[in-house]
Amino acid sequence: MILRLVRDIMDVPAASWDALAEQAGFYLSHQWLAAQQHDPTAEVHYALVHDDGRLVAAAPLYVVRTEPNDLYRVHELLPGRTPARTLLAGARRGYLNAPLLHHALAPGPRRAALGALVVATRSLAAAHQAQPWWLYVTDTAAAELADTCGTKPLQLNQDARIPLPGTTFDDYLAALPRKRRTAIRRERRAFAEAGYELRTLRLSECAESAGALAAQLQQRHGHPADPAVMARLLQDQADNMAGTGIVQAAYAEGRMAAFSLFYHHANTLWLRSTGYDYPTLRGAHEYFNIAYYLPITHAYTRGATALHLGMESLHAKSLRGAVISPLWAVEG
Repeated sequence: MILRLVRDIMDVPAASWDALAEQAGFYLSHQWLAAQQHDPTAEVHYALVHDDGRLVAAAPLYVVRTEPNDLYRVHELLPGRTPARTLLAGARRGYLNAPLLHHALAPGPRRAALGALVVATRSLAAAHQAQPWWLYVTDTAAAELADTCGTKPLQLNQDARIPLPGTTFDDYLAALPRKRRTAIRRERRAFAEAGYELRTLRLSECAESAGALAAQLQQRHGHPADPAVMARLLQDQADNMAGTGIVQAAYAEGRMAAFSLFYHHANTLWLRSTGYDYPTLRGAHEYFNIAYYLPITHAYTRGATALHLGMESLHAKSLRGAVISPLWAVEG
């Protein structure tokens, strides 16, 4: 096996990278990582492991200069840790992570390929006097990674994903308990009767309006957020993701009142962001409809088999059919 580092993910064929990343999720896809790699808050390298000319393992490695997101600051996530320079291995945004390994690797070569990624991570961290961490590692990958690193996984949070059986929203409902089906029908009816104008848009068409609402959501949860900064982040995302971001929005009197932003990747719809203009909401279960029911309806039109919802609000998500799984931090 041959290990090397490159600085530009565009030097790696997208098909080769995504052959590894398909099951790991949207936030490790070639397109998403390419959109993130010019972020000035970190210096990124890509560890690549080839065997007989085939890419069999990979990981982005971020030497962090400054971390604007407190949920990626190790010393704020884990007790007893002091601030230190960090190398984040794997996905640095999106709260879902795993080392990328080819699905066809036999156990022995798989261990060797993963070991090569760990060697690359530790070597780069040492060169920059940084501490190497993998954050928000999936439950299926954490034990194997921790064993290779010789460390113990530490639980950070939990991840939510709603399986979508069948081909219609009614099939989704049928998989839920009777009382929950009744509640969801009531919530959808109230939203329909509230009189919102519903629009499906490209993110590039509405980044400014969505940014203002995303800032309101952050502020409501105690996180300072500048609407102009949020709008610029969404516009950059729209530009860098080649128009693949889809927004479903509710408008009241010609102005956006609520939105959800999502991406379709590998038979899953990935909810990326939501936002609300709280003073204009009409008490019609806007959150549940914008964050769950409208995306689920859209997912079925795309043939998706799951809606990925991520962390937080786990009780509300589980009541609506989400499967909850742990997310881990692994030192190494």
